[in-house]
Amino acid sequence: MDAFRAQAREVTEAPLPEVEVLGIDETRRGSPSWEQDPDTGKWHLVRDRWHTGFVDALGTGGLLGQVEGRTVPDVLAWLVATPLEWRKAIKYVAIDMSTAYRAAVRLALPRATVVVDHFHVVQLANKMLSTVRRRTTAEIRGRRGRADDPEWKARRRLRRKREDLTDEQFAAMWNTLLDEGDIGRRLLTAWIAKENLRTLLALARTGADRHRIGHARWKFLTRCADSDLPEVRQLAVTVDRWWPEIEAFIHTGHSNAKSEDINRIIKLVARNAFGFRNADNQRLRTRCVTTRRAHEHLRTAQL
Repeated sequence: MDAFRAQAREVTEAPLPEVEVLGIDETRRGSPSWEQDPDTGKWHLVRDRWHTGFVDALGTGGLLGQVEGRTVPDVLAWLVATPLEWRKAIKYVAIDMSTAYRAAVRLALPRATVVVDHFHVVQLANKMLSTVRRRTTAEIRGRRGRADDPEWKARRRLRRKREDLTDEQFAAMWNTLLDEGDIGRRLLTAWIAKENLRTLLALARTGADRHRIGHARWKFLTRCADSDLPEVRQLAVTVDRWWPEIEAFIHTGHSNAKSEDINRIIKLVARNAFGFRNADNQRLRTRCVTTRRAHEHLRTAQL
């Protein structure tokens, strides 16, 4: 490890490449630890460690740095330590729907525009759909879902895109749920809200004007407002609160895909090492694996 640190020092101490779109995302460092209170018998979380990574989301800079933690001070500590001119060059910051990351970016990069990754918005809608299904089954049937319940059988198709379903698959799902009465009506209402949100997000990279975007947004919010499902209305409230960041994604098309890809590599490195006891060593290893400059330097040193 000492030899690796010596070879990697020139990489970690090198100036950061100029970045126009910065990606910020977290990855878990190991499994969370729980302990049981001997008096009450309740379990409580004692350790839940995370790493926050900073990625060149548009260029080829790869992983620019990592810090332990995912709070506002953790993110600010890394951003403030970077050169002022480097921070001024950042125009956009792609994040998931994290209020901590958004607050840190607004403090450290006031000129940058925050962009919410659309994957996490759709993921939120799918979670809403699953919550509606579980709650509805429990309320009407008085139990958890079973494999022979129509809403359970349709759960995978409900999460899929409409364009990924054939006409036969869509008709079978739709008609079966309609025949189930109140259960099917609630699920189809939630599914329509999810698809309206996807239609809104699909306007990204299409050059849609403000009128078209506004109409799609109005259609989604109106559908949710007319619904009597609290989960659907809460989805509309969340989207409305994050609308400036979602609108920035629709206008720019920037996403956090590179951060997600680098997180996948980070997890593979940890698995190959059978875990890391030292967080500093883990960050150093992952930084070198996910940075092109590190690949070139270490390859030259080996030759």
